[in-house]
Amino acid sequence: MKTQPRLSFWQIWNMSFGFLGIQMGFALQNANVSRIFETLGASIESIPILWIAAPVTGLIIQPIIGHYSDKTWTRLGRRRPFFLAGAILASAALIFMPNSPTLWIAAGMLWIMDASINISMEPFRAFVGDNLPSDQRTKGFAMQSFFIGTGAVIASLLPYIFSHWLGLDNTAAEGIIPPSVKWAFYVGAAVFISAVLWTVIRSKEYTPEELAAFGKNEETDASKQSVPGEDTFPVSSDKFRKSGLIWTALGLIVAALIYFLELKTELYILGFGIATYGILQLLTSFFVSRKTNNGLTEIFTDLNRMPDTMRQLAVVQFFSWLALFSMWIYSTAAITGHVYGTSDTTSVAYNDGADWVGVLFGVYNGAAALFAFLLPVLARLTSRKMAHSISLIAGGIGLCSIFLIKDPNLLIIPFIGIGLAWGSILSMPYAILTGSLPKTKMGVYMGIFNFFIVIPQILAATILGFLTANIFGGNAIYALVFGGVSMFIAAITVFFVKDPDDLKQIRK
Repeated sequence: MKTQPRLSFWQIWNMSFGFLGIQMGFALQNANVSRIFETLGASIESIPILWIAAPVTGLIIQPIIGHYSDKTWTRLGRRRPFFLAGAILASAALIFMPNSPTLWIAAGMLWIMDASINISMEPFRAFVGDNLPSDQRTKGFAMQSFFIGTGAVIASLLPYIFSHWLGLDNTAAEGIIPPSVKWAFYVGAAVFISAVLWTVIRSKEYTPEELAAFGKNEETDASKQSVPGEDTFPVSSDKFRKSGLIWTALGLIVAALIYFLELKTELYILGFGIATYGILQLLTSFFVSRKTNNGLTEIFTDLNRMPDTMRQLAVVQFFSWLALFSMWIYSTAAITGHVYGTSDTTSVAYNDGADWVGVLFGVYNGAAALFAFLLPVLARLTSRKMAHSISLIAGGIGLCSIFLIKDPNLLIIPFIGIGLAWGSILSMPYAILTGSLPKTKMGVYMGIFNFFIVIPQILAATILGFLTANIFGGNAIYALVFGGVSMFIAAITVFFVKDPDDLKQIRK
């Protein structure tokens, strides 16, 4: 049996460096897309539904990319080809996005951009699980958090730098994206492709044979059971059929209730999404009953047989990311309206507020980058679960306290707390998860784990607009308070998660 080698600091640095570019693209998207939509004529209530492209894309793309990256081996390895392909597509999308002439084209470009970022991002998570032994994974994901935070700080500040330091216009005619925003996207595209190329060139991957040898020497939560997917059809067609019928019926009932209660049309996405999940299970049942093995049957089989740790973390992820998407979607509208007192996208006050939101996003990402170095220490002193819970509580306090602040400068304080939560969300769940996964399924399970990120985003996109218009009286600030409460719930659910690596340390 072979022991997986420990990597040096600089090897971990090189294999994580690509996340600098990925996060620049992701942060430019999060901080500026709502602004672009509003500039092109979107109402506050319609913004969440325009964001639906991002989660739907992730829901589809990530498990497929994970599945095929598990089965790929080329001269570049198995994860790195996907890094590179996604980087090329995402960089092109970043250039075209701020030049969208109409709202529907901007929404379509968000779809393309998010799909491309997902192609690069998903294999990076599995990359850490592949290349690092169990005792270095917290450090590996923390290094990713550092680059995510650093890239996001730079990206979030770029419009402010271009307008306030370099003198580019921060306003434009109605329906036109300001030059400061356009150039921020252009720089982001250049950094995205360059950073990913650095990782592709400077990192190596273990062959499938080497990974198999390492896997024999590493006990995981999943390896104590039969390895998911090792039997051709370990889940019966009857189970898929029954589950599929239930989910399809539930989706149709939700859609019918929306119709008869005359609710907002965007809520139909929720019902149709549930029904689609059921239909896919029925299709899987059909293939399994005929002993036809394909990507669909393997992904749904793995989904049904996910380890207990992954199921428990799914709840934590759901509430954590529901809070984050509330912030990303509504920070611009909440802060420009609640603090700056305007919703006029052509006004100086609105654009100053929108620029300040970019600065605040830079603050929380900067805090996340710095906190990334403290997370392994805090986890070692307490536990990974306790470190994650403390961080989520800090984020919940930060989001709720924005409601109490009227001075833009004081907003820096709650966003530092949000940064602590963000740094932990980007690392701790993945460090805990990888200890429960078999190496042969690392990619597909990282993709499936993404379900519990994008499902709350779909929920946020479908219900937050309704809540803001009908419950919150059009005040976007309450969406941030909603996110804070969700973050507190996530902090509590962390304690119900089993961390296999922590249990190993106790046994030792």
